[in-house]
Amino acid sequence: MFNKISFVNKESLNNQGTIIFIDQKLSLGSDLLLLDQQYHGLISKTIHNPLIFTGKFGQIKIVNSIAKDGEVKYLIIVGIGDEAKLKTSCIEGLGGKILSSSLCYKIKTIGLKIIYNIGQYEPSIFASLIASGVLLASYKFDKYKTKQSEIDKFTLDTFEINIENNSKAEKLFAEKKLLAKAVFFARDISNEPANIKTPQSYSERILEHLEPLGIKVTIIGEKEMKNLGMGALLGVGQGSQNESKLVVMQYYGLGNESSPVALVGKGVTFDSGGISIKPANNMDEMKYDMSGSAAVVGAIMALAGRKAKVNVVGVVGLVENMPSGNAQRPGDIVKTMSGQTVEVLNTDAEGRLVLADAVWYTQEKFKPQCIIDLATLTGAIVVALGKTYAGCFSNDSELADKLIEAGNKVDEKLWNMPLHKDFDEMIKSNIADIANIGNVPGAAGSSTAAQFIQHFIKEGTIWAHLDIAGVAYSKSGNALGPKGAVGYGVRLLNQFIQDHYEK
Repeated sequence: MFNKISFVNKESLNNQGTIIFIDQKLSLGSDLLLLDQQYHGLISKTIHNPLIFTGKFGQIKIVNSIAKDGEVKYLIIVGIGDEAKLKTSCIEGLGGKILSSSLCYKIKTIGLKIIYNIGQYEPSIFASLIASGVLLASYKFDKYKTKQSEIDKFTLDTFEINIENNSKAEKLFAEKKLLAKAVFFARDISNEPANIKTPQSYSERILEHLEPLGIKVTIIGEKEMKNLGMGALLGVGQGSQNESKLVVMQYYGLGNESSPVALVGKGVTFDSGGISIKPANNMDEMKYDMSGSAAVVGAIMALAGRKAKVNVVGVVGLVENMPSGNAQRPGDIVKTMSGQTVEVLNTDAEGRLVLADAVWYTQEKFKPQCIIDLATLTGAIVVALGKTYAGCFSNDSELADKLIEAGNKVDEKLWNMPLHKDFDEMIKSNIADIANIGNVPGAAGSSTAAQFIQHFIKEGTIWAHLDIAGVAYSKSGNALGPKGAVGYGVRLLNQFIQDHYEK
């Protein structure tokens, strides 16, 4: 993990780059006026040229000057827009943008001095958020690269934040570092290639990282799952030579065994589509089809890491969906742990089969206060919401509202999507209790998938399903990370539980 961020209460004069925040009013306070004089008016000349700088949120302009000793110094001028509209997620995003811009200029040491409140945020809070954004954006997944360009190899030496109450900023940042560590785990495991990330190796990695945090980890193999009657989950993995696993994680931060919050994740380590095989284009991205499970593991890691006062259990179904002579066929009937039978009309609609048994097991075993499942479930959710929102389906409007609110705080956005009894008609089977796809091609694909899962939610159980297919990985990257796995859901779940369940 990136360990080059420090909080000090004495300004260093040796940093190569200096960060300056400017709002849309383009005003300079007394401290910045003094700095402007030191830099021969470079700041005022830059911000008063509307062709160069306007102060809009996220705008970054880097200008350089030559110090008396001949060393090149950089002013990193950052637009924050309307201070009154700054959200915590916006500030973290600024930290990420600062890092990426600085790396482009090969600035090795950066200094930031915070004296006054920025917007409604006191200096220590603002400083910790900037540092969090820098940390999240520092993530790289380059373990398999044997050759790298100079720009790829370049790293920041120090990011120094000068602030009077540096101990408070350090304390706030320490918690954010624990959260970033959990996000990085989720990104790492999602980015792993499928030949490395089998259900077996994935379950072992969960055990290795979570047990030292005081989390009880139980790995259930195929024999035990068969005894439990998990025909739906086992059917998905039967075409693979890699054994399926169900991993159960129990974190009891309250010190008792009172009813927990339950998180369930789809963990298809590679999804070829099975006999209903996917097109070749972009099939490599199906290594990310376990991102829902990564969010669950990461969230529990974050909660345990900061010793949250809450009881949480996580259950992830880890399978590989492959075509073979032993693979599940379209038209097969499977019996779920609930006793309901499913006609498998499309073997590429496999995630809901995994979740059917996983959510039923979770309810039977733990009787949770609520259950939230996460899955890269449908391409239809991408058609509906693009790459901006994940879909939120819930049988409880209050739960949905709380999840959406938490998502907005950390910029992991959710959009409320419909469940309706009419969708039951679309997943009727002629020969089984239910079919695993809708009978109207191209219609309500994400809603019928959620409706399918709801058939395995017991009456009285509060439940939400998050379809994260559009947001789990990025082809271009964003302010808080490079292209690849995003780690979506870790911060959302952490925020949700922190806001509504911790004591």
